[in-house]
Amino acid sequence: MVRLENLTKVYRVGADRTVVADCINATFPARTAVALLGRNGAGKSTLLQIIAGTMSPTSGRVVSDGSISWPVGFAGSFHGDLTGLQNVRFIGRVYGVDTDALVDFVADFAELGRHFHQPFRTYSSGMRSRLTFGLSMGIRFDTYLVDEVTSVGDAAFREKSDRVFMDRMAQSGAIVVSHSMRQIRRLCTAGAVLHRGRLTYYDDIEAAIEAHARNLRVASADMD
Repeated sequence: MVRLENLTKVYRVGADRTVVADCINATFPARTAVALLGRNGAGKSTLLQIIAGTMSPTSGRVVSDGSISWPVGFAGSFHGDLTGLQNVRFIGRVYGVDTDALVDFVADFAELGRHFHQPFRTYSSGMRSRLTFGLSMGIRFDTYLVDEVTSVGDAAFREKSDRVFMDRMAQSGAIVVSHSMRQIRRLCTAGAVLHRGRLTYYDDIEAAIEAHARNLRVASADMD
């Protein structure tokens, strides 16, 4: 379970003020894959980073009764001069898992070949996503944070990613960001829509998708 309590995030640049989260109170249930929906720039990735603890809110807090992964696809905790393998071993030690087993899993899953032994800073964005997704799937979390990563790679790799993700969902929950409604429908059973700093939770994924689509139509009409 992940609960947001009076969560607020405000960016200030000069006289400009942008509210990403406006006193949000919401609960993401345990063992439930929840789609986090919102238009581009709504603050979905920012909210994931706050939930993960890699970014601080302006006020309020995130409460959880279990472990939370880093946002998959976010590489801020990876050292650029270390190889992929060295980064995996380091993070495995931080989380107290069997590093040899973790390295074997990530090497097989990410399919990086010789690049696994090269500095992380040399990786393309797709390679970084493969490594971070594989690493997060290799460590058991109570809640996984996923940001567009299962769309990386060819059809076979995406199928493998979905398969591993669904296996983890048998015992864990997730908060998933994706622009693909097909993928959202395949992976998630519930949804939460972030719109103008407010978050609305829906037990039914179709209701969440419809609310998101409605917000997009309103935004498009406002621009006309």
